[in-house]
Amino acid sequence: MTYEPVYTRTPRNAFVPSPVFVGIVAVFAVSGVMTWTNFGNIKLDVFLFIISGWLISLCLHEYAHAVLGYFSGDVTVADRGYLRLNPLKYTHPLLSIVLPVIVVILGGIGLPGGAVWVDHRYIRSKVRDSLISAAGPLTNVVLAIVVAFPFFTGLAPDVVRTLGRVTLTDDTHGSFWAALAALAFLQVTASVLNFLPIPGLDGGGIIQPWLSPAYQRAWNLIAPWGFLVLFLLLWQTQVGTWFFTGVDWLAGLIGVDWELYAAGLQLMRFWQ
Repeated sequence: MTYEPVYTRTPRNAFVPSPVFVGIVAVFAVSGVMTWTNFGNIKLDVFLFIISGWLISLCLHEYAHAVLGYFSGDVTVADRGYLRLNPLKYTHPLLSIVLPVIVVILGGIGLPGGAVWVDHRYIRSKVRDSLISAAGPLTNVVLAIVVAFPFFTGLAPDVVRTLGRVTLTDDTHGSFWAALAALAFLQVTASVLNFLPIPGLDGGGIIQPWLSPAYQRAWNLIAPWGFLVLFLLLWQTQVGTWFFTGVDWLAGLIGVDWELYAAGLQLMRFWQ
């Protein structure tokens, strides 16, 4: 069965960032300044800085899916509000926003979450279909490099260690650099996880268009359980050890010290 292209008038404000996204960016900027100046409760500052930064990356990740889907044929994503970077418009806010934030707070890992719905019936190319799925994790890769820029270029100060532990000193804005390193680490984990060829994740979406119809039907049946499979692999098997070893190595390649981002994630937990 074939589907005719959808002809609809794109809303005038379809590409205008929503007030919700602008608010998140404002919190990120203000908390960044507060963290840099060591203002007030530094742990709360770091918490707001990391969480708001993570929310921004989630919005950009899903925006990448939506905008590529729009220009590949599914213009209905504009009507659904996906092009305005508003996380409240996502199909599953609980899985897309709440769960990834909780996992960051408790486990310090950038968990992917399904959010925007692109109607792939209107995408006439397998290559474009795969690129729509790849757009999200590729965005995380770019964000990881951007956030890590001060580290691999030497703009950030060297990590100070005392008896094998990281010492965060105010005169070098240590808390800010630790928080920034944690954000870079989250982008690395999100990039790796989203590229895993697991049904229901972006990596699975990349290869799905190239499967036979029978395999695609089986793939779709397994897809809702992709998150559960991911949890079991990371926290109940040796795969979790391999994963974090690989993430540490990748983070090191872009200049992010594992002890520094661990200090940032620990500092984020203001309730401890």
